[in-house]
Formats: sequence, structure tokens, C-alpha cells
Amino acid sequence: MSPTTSAPIIDIEGLSLAYARDGRTNVILDKLDLAIPRGQFLVIVGESGVGKSTLLRVLIDLAKPSGGTVTVNVDPAIRTPMALVFQDARLLPWRRVLANVAFGLERLGMPKAERCARAEQMLSLVGLGDLGGRWPHQLSGGQRQRVALARALAVEPEVLLMDEPFSALDSFTREGLQDEVQRIQQKTAKTVLFVTHDIDEAVYLADRVVVLAGAPGRIAADVTIDQPRPRARRDAALVEAARQLRGELSRRSADL
Repeated sequence: MSPTTSAPIIDIEGLSLAYARDGRTNVILDKLDLAIPRGQFLVIVGESGVGKSTLLRVLIDLAKPSGGTVTVNVDPAIRTPMALVFQDARLLPWRRVLANVAFGLERLGMPKAERCARAEQMLSLVGLGDLGGRWPHQLSGGQRQRVALARALAVEPEVLLMDEPFSALDSFTREGLQDEVQRIQQKTAKTVLFVTHDIDEAVYLADRVVVLAGAPGRIAADVTIDQPRPRARRDAALVEAARQLRGELSRRSADL
């Protein structure tokens, strides 16, 4: 398991989010409480529509909560405390791969030579060190997601948010990227919040799995996955953890 400290890097208390539509109030999240230790790989799992992606957007300030508080405990000098990797890579087609990775560094005012060096370093970290001169359309889907991950890591966030980043990929590519993300998280000790609807993926990746369920979305289960890394994908303990988590989700969802 990743090293953590006792003070949470993210502390969510009573978080709610609702919006008005057609004269009705739609509540997406309701009174969530969640403390996330520094360095933890936390996976948020749940069915479509329970507010998983919405929670990430609240954290990165792309959506405003209706109530509650979100406290992010990072050094105030850090200009980019969080970075988000979306389900689709969202690369700029008119920029080569290296320039895509360096894009977020431009707004930080980093000199060009330093931007390029950082981007090359991040491409090497995700295993694409020799593809910086290519255009996005020349890459496979898995390679584009690696570039998106490199772009997020380039700004050196304290927290990496990942919103179902592998859901559109074939199973072979998906499994390879799961292993890659684990390797990078172990190497960098980043705090990771990873959203998925796939319980097997959640159990394989996570130090901890939080299940959102119901309408509005609430925490239905909070489970520690205490298995050493590197992990074997079909390890009996992980298979059993997934089975138990499915049962827990079924029981808790019925009560919400």
C-alpha cells in the first residue's frame, strides 16, 4: 500500500450538489463525508448517474457544491494542486505530442526549454519517450490516454483525478494501462482519485474503494483493499474482495 500520513490531503464534509431544471430541484450528491489520506490510491465506484464524475468536478472546481465544505491541504505555493484525466484524451489535434504534454506548463509561465524538458521526462515516464514528434491522430487510443496522463503529471499536481480514463479501450489495452498507472503512482507517491464503474478494476487498483449508490448519490460502502503490490490480477484474495464488494454494494444500495 502507498505510504500515507495521518492528515488527510482532502477532507470533504457534508458535501451536497443540486441543480434546478424544468422547475424541479435535482439532487446529485447528498451530505458526503470523506477524508482522503495523502498518497492513497482511492477508487470511487458506482453505477452511471450516481455522481462519481460530479464529485471529481467539484474537487477541481469545475462544479460548485450546494452545501458542505471541501478542504485541500496542500502547500499554498503549489499552483496546480490537482489535475484531471478525462475519459477521452482531449488532445489538441494541431499540436504534436510533446507540445500537448507541455500545454499546461505554458500558463505557469515556464520557459520553453524547461517546458520541453519536463514534457520529455513525463513522456518517458508513461513509456512514450520516442513519440513526442508525432501528431495525436497517429497514436492508438491507449497511447493517447498515456499522453493525457503525461500532460496531467507534467504540472506536478499533488492529487491526480482520473475520470473513467480506460472505459473506452479494449480489455488488453485497458489492463496494460491499469498496470502503468499503478507503477507511476508507486513511483511518484501521488494521491490518486480514480473513478470507474468496474468493480474488478477498482479492486485491482485501489488501496481503498468507496462505493457511491442511490439517488442522490451517497456513500454505500468504504472498503480497504489490503493486498501488497505488485498485484496478480487473478489473485484469489482480489477475486474474493471483488465478490464481497459486490455483495456489500447490493445490500447497501437496497437500503438507500
